[in-house]
Amino acid sequence: MPELPEVEALRVLLDAHLVGKEIARVLPVAISVLKTYDPPLDAVEGAEVTAVARHGKFLDLTTTGPAGGLHLLIHLARAGWLRWQDPLPSGPPRPGKGPLALRTALTGGDGFDLTEAGTTKRLAVHLVRDPQDVPGVARLGPDPLADDFGPDAFAALLAGERRRIKGALRDQSLIAGVGNAYSDEILHAAKMSPFKPARNLTPEETTALYTALRTTLREAVERSHGLAAGRLKAEKKSGLRVHGRTGEPCPVCGDTIREVSFSDSSLQYCPTCQTGGRPLADRRLSKLLK
Repeated sequence: MPELPEVEALRVLLDAHLVGKEIARVLPVAISVLKTYDPPLDAVEGAEVTAVARHGKFLDLTTTGPAGGLHLLIHLARAGWLRWQDPLPSGPPRPGKGPLALRTALTGGDGFDLTEAGTTKRLAVHLVRDPQDVPGVARLGPDPLADDFGPDAFAALLAGERRRIKGALRDQSLIAGVGNAYSDEILHAAKMSPFKPARNLTPEETTALYTALRTTLREAVERSHGLAAGRLKAEKKSGLRVHGRTGEPCPVCGDTIREVSFSDSSLQYCPTCQTGGRPLADRRLSKLLK
């Protein structure tokens, strides 16, 4: 799943390619991709892209045109991706069994495709007058890389939090942009168990987690800076220390990286670095092995 660093890299790419250009058409190919109908999708035709912003994992193409100011918001979900094309293929895209979900064509002949792999279709596109009209944006917590997101603000978010810290970090209404992969990486950097209750964190642990959060995400953004969209997935994978590396040695201590499986995902961690050498039980048991 694209998370904050990859979405930020796509924002930078689109900002360089789209701002000042005119949208010719937005063509949905998959029925499931478009989540709004008012304003209609053709209202953005002839509009100029004036900015590209990011809200958590959402991309926001700000436009101005005959229908006024509109926002085309994109959420890539778990298996979605963006591909810039110059020029776009000639002829209209054909609905079918392929991954193409939506095409945005500019008047100059270039543009981008949104694709989604797999059978579970969650990629979402919204055309709205205000980003806050999208429920997923309206409920977002603060951006962890924002200049005004300091240690005190982070500590205030965790105050009274009853969940395990892994689940809290992934909650978009608490902190925007962190998903399964980077929460594993942040917790490994902080030397903290993913099952540790957030309310049990000491002030020192909260500070360490805040530092790991900011450092991990900033380093990932820096690694992704300037890369073409097609290289971002590989760069993300190569930069991960524990996530997706079950059975490999921990790059810090050499212990074997372990996994806890859930119904639709998994987490990875290092016992020596994070749990005092104890392996975590299957999440369905919700306990540490004694």
